[in-house]
Amino acid sequence: METILLCISFALIMGLLFSRLAKKTGLPAVTAYLIAGLFIGPFCLGRLGIEGLGFNSLEQVEGFKIVSQVALGFIAFAIGNEFRMNDLKSMGKQAIVIGILQAVITTAIVDVALVCLHFVMPNLLSISSAIVLGAIAAATAPAATLMVVRQYKAEGPLTKLLLMVVAIDDAVGLILFALSFGIANALESGAVSVTSVLVEPVLEIVLSLVLGVIAGLALDKMEIYFASRSKRMSLAVGFVLLATGLSMKHFEIAGVHCGFSLLLVCMITGTIFCNVCDASEELMDRVDRWTSPINVLFFVLSGAELDLAILANPLVLLIGVIYIIFRSSGKIFGSYISCKMTQCKESIQKHLGITLLPQAGVALGMAITAATLSDGKIIRNVVLFSVMVYELVGPTLTKRSLIAAGEINLEGKKNSREVNKNNQKTHSVN
Repeated sequence: METILLCISFALIMGLLFSRLAKKTGLPAVTAYLIAGLFIGPFCLGRLGIEGLGFNSLEQVEGFKIVSQVALGFIAFAIGNEFRMNDLKSMGKQAIVIGILQAVITTAIVDVALVCLHFVMPNLLSISSAIVLGAIAAATAPAATLMVVRQYKAEGPLTKLLLMVVAIDDAVGLILFALSFGIANALESGAVSVTSVLVEPVLEIVLSLVLGVIAGLALDKMEIYFASRSKRMSLAVGFVLLATGLSMKHFEIAGVHCGFSLLLVCMITGTIFCNVCDASEELMDRVDRWTSPINVLFFVLSGAELDLAILANPLVLLIGVIYIIFRSSGKIFGSYISCKMTQCKESIQKHLGITLLPQAGVALGMAITAATLSDGKIIRNVVLFSVMVYELVGPTLTKRSLIAAGEINLEGKKNSREVNKNNQKTHSVN
């Protein structure tokens, strides 16, 4: 027990210290947390084998998975706050079209590239694995995006659209993955299952929507019984934990596998709550502040679980580089085409695709599911490699795109810091 506490406290402190160093270089805090995770992980400080000083193995990092799940639940809940009716009326149609179209285009481009690779080098990658990797390419990392937006207080049409598209993108990605995984299984086994290809993914989305709506409405009905702000915040935290726990449940009905999407459940909970509760904005803000340490831990743990051993495999690196190039092309081209179709501003057309490059938890979850395929290990390693690249580079690219679009004002931030320093000096003199 004491080892767990030492690991958590050490991870949190190191993440915060690295964020101070990153501030001097202009890197986003998210990237600093990931690098801190790599530093205290099993391939660096953890190799010393000192109990409590970093993570000694990938299995030990895996033991903290519940922290990552909880953090994803709160991140999805916060993203649900972006789906307010006013925003949906003005940008909802654009977000849906862009979210679906860019994901489908990305999957198609990666599929074509990897299937061509299969025909050139048949022993390197099977067609079934190429199809599955194409579907995984659609997924984006909402956590990294949200953290960059919060850190730099980004605000504007691109930021609003981005947060909506990221949420929709993962829902579309889950459907594309389920369809592709079903086809891949059929190619390897020679039998097509309508249940696994169509019924189960649709059922997962429907069940997630229903559970999210119920949780959001229940939270609204219960919070009116508490006048204290701290108790209302505690209730909201309790509901997010409840939604996260329930979304991790899986069961079978008449041979059909039923489950929930954690991201969808918590996002819908947040969406429903923020649209029916008058005091939701204040409550959401308080919950965000409460979850700040959990978010830091989430990214430090994400950095610690990046497997550097895959860098020693040249075949994985080759497939990984091809995957990254064509996924990036798909996101940028798909976003540009869909933004042009929906008549978005030129700045959005130009920069949205780059902000959708980060990839993490959802993609890794898909890769674990795909482990049953003949090339399942290759799929997992390719996704791990791409996550390592995207998570370290993606937040910085997102920051630069939001600055270029005029939605992050670094000068204003510097000025506000200088004003605060002057106020502190004046206060000390007085």
